[in-house]
Amino acid sequence: MVASSTSPTVLKRWVAFELRKLREDAGVSRDEAAKAIKGSVQNIGHIETARSLPKPLELERLLELYGVPERSEFFLELRTRAKKGRDWWIGFDESTVPEYFKLFLGLESSAVKIESWDAIVIPGLFQTPDYARAIIRDGDPSLSNTEVAHRVELRIARQAEVLDQEDAPQVWAVISEAALRLQVGGTGVLKAQLAHLLERREDPNIELQVLPASAGAHTGVDGGFIVLSFPNELAHDPGCVYTEGRVKGFYFEEPAQVMAYRDALTRLQVRADKPEDFHGWIKRTMKDL
Repeated sequence: MVASSTSPTVLKRWVAFELRKLREDAGVSRDEAAKAIKGSVQNIGHIETARSLPKPLELERLLELYGVPERSEFFLELRTRAKKGRDWWIGFDESTVPEYFKLFLGLESSAVKIESWDAIVIPGLFQTPDYARAIIRDGDPSLSNTEVAHRVELRIARQAEVLDQEDAPQVWAVISEAALRLQVGGTGVLKAQLAHLLERREDPNIELQVLPASAGAHTGVDGGFIVLSFPNELAHDPGCVYTEGRVKGFYFEEPAQVMAYRDALTRLQVRADKPEDFHGWIKRTMKDL
C-alpha cells in the first residue's frame, strides 16, 4: 500500500512522522540531527513537520545517525514518490477542498483500514448524490447551487478513490438508528440511500452495523469520528483520528489519543447489533417509511 500511494501530502507526512519517531527513539536531539546533515535546527523542524523533504544524502545521514541505515531504500522510495506524485483532488478549487481537509483526503485514500462512528447521517463514503446534495445544501444554506454541485462531485469522487480501487481498504462503519431514520431530502431520497447501503454491504471489504436507540448512552455521545489505520511498513504510525466541526476538521495523531478513540469505537461495535443483522435493519426501516 505504501508503494502504491501517490499523494505527496500523505507521503511527506509519513516521512516526517517516521523520522521524528526514529530520532526520538534513538535519543538524538534536533541540534545533533542538524549537525549531522550540516544544516540548522529549523531545517530538521521543517522535515519533521512535513514542510519540506530531506535531500537523499541528508536522509541517509539521518538514518545512519538514528541507527537504522537499512531503511534507506524504503525512505528514498517514499521521497521519490512524494516528489513525483499528484494529489487526486488537485482539480477542485479551494472553496470545495479547504486546506484543513486536504490531509484527510490523502490519508483516507492511503489507509488500509477505515473505521467510523456516525451518529446523525449516513457516512460520506456511502452517500448517494441526492442524499449528499441534501446534506450539503441544508447544512449550509449560504452555498450557491454551483458550490453545492462541486461538493457533491468531490464526495462522489472520494468514494471512487477509496472504495473502487483495486486494493480497497477494509471499511467498518457503525451507524446510529437515528441516522437511518433521519429523512434527509425526503422519503424518496432516503429510501434510495438505504437501498444503496444494502448494495455496498455486499462488498467483501465492507462491514456495517446499526447501534439501536435502545442501546442508551454510549462512547459515541461526543459525535462522529473516523479512525484510519496505515500499512505495517510505517512502524511508528499509530494511525489517525479525524473529526469535523462546522468550520474545520481536527486530527488526533498521538498514540494515546488514537487509542482512546479506538477503545471508544470497539465499545460501539460491541454495543451495536451484529453485522449480519444490518440487512434486516434496512428492510424494516424502509418498510416504516
